Amino acid sequence: MKNVETSILLFVAATFSVPALAQSSVTLYGSIDEGPEYNSNAGGKQLYNLTTAALGGSRWGIRGVEDLGGGMSALFRLENGFDDGTGKLLQGGLLFGRQAYAGLSSSRLGTITFGRQYDSEVDYVGPVTVGDQWGGTIGSHPGDLDNFDNSQRTNNAIKYSSPDYDGFTYGGLYSLGGIAGNVTRNQVWSLGAAYSNGPLVLGAAYLNARNPNVSFFGTSSSGTLTAATSNNTSPVFSGYASANTYQVIGAGGNYTIGATTLGANYSNVKFLNLGNTAESGPNPTKFSGDATFNNVEVSLKYQFTPALLAGVEYTYTRGSSVNGRDPAQYNQGTLGVMYSLSKRTDLYIVAVYQKASGVDSTGKPAVAAINQVTASSSDRQTVVSLGFRQKF
Repeated sequence: MKNVETSILLFVAATFSVPALAQSSVTLYGSIDEGPEYNSNAGGKQLYNLTTAALGGSRWGIRGVEDLGGGMSALFRLENGFDDGTGKLLQGGLLFGRQAYAGLSSSRLGTITFGRQYDSEVDYVGPVTVGDQWGGTIGSHPGDLDNFDNSQRTNNAIKYSSPDYDGFTYGGLYSLGGIAGNVTRNQVWSLGAAYSNGPLVLGAAYLNARNPNVSFFGTSSSGTLTAATSNNTSPVFSGYASANTYQVIGAGGNYTIGATTLGANYSNVKFLNLGNTAESGPNPTKFSGDATFNNVEVSLKYQFTPALLAGVEYTYTRGSSVNGRDPAQYNQGTLGVMYSLSKRTDLYIVAVYQKASGVDSTGKPAVAAINQVTASSSDRQTVVSLGFRQKF
């Protein structure tokens, strides 16, 4: 932490001594991701529909950089998420619900940004997961409970990212709670690091959110949030909305041997001090104590040709016993095939099967709950997405 603080102080001081040279660039970018999807059990019924989120969702954004000279630059990013099937805004109807930030960057000291941003789990562990590669949102862990695949964003965040030191990078984020007279309420902070060298990629991170139902899971909203309702709908952990603290420890890696990439990652997720209904959220089941999840993912990807890849993944998630109930367990398998028509255009198919057991966060028998789709009414669920993605 001392090195990070020193880098930030040197970075801020340096910005006041560099003349502006007025060289700048602004780029419009995005992707359109759409295709038919089959859900074997969406609340008790089979469902066929079009989806816009199988490989991460449709989006458009604007990013800009201004060269300030001496290795310094100013930057910004505004990124919108939308449903191209209907044209509606995603992320709770926010105009720039995916990302919105501005900041300063130095080739020697790193980058500091301010705004709506991703936490360190997303930045340092997410890239080695199947969900971030070929599995998409439905290939994420149940409910994306560890946020490896960026289901949640952090508002009002100050973020530092280091330069690349021969493959090693690190960074951290702190989000101001904004509550008068209470510095820690609604605060979010995270730290992470990654290493990439040849065939080996590693990442690790820690995330801590106080009053997470409001400060973290409630950030995709244009209204003023209160602790009256749960801001997460996944039965995997929506019943733990009253937790005083949400904590994630995550780590993972990929290793490539020729055309084969082996991957593994682990997360320990805790919902601490359940029952804070005044500041966090509702607690209809009267849970107390802590709820813990341990999640393990292993995967294999094979690159048949530069244009064609296929992958397989297995994920096991086990919850803890809360107030004497049987712990929830989720077994999930994912298969995916992607074919690139060009550098910007992909065709893909992703199939996910999940089996649940035990008692979930709602206090009822656990149901299968594949990420970003309507949960099953039973302990089993299969989702198949066939899609087309074009990037620009």
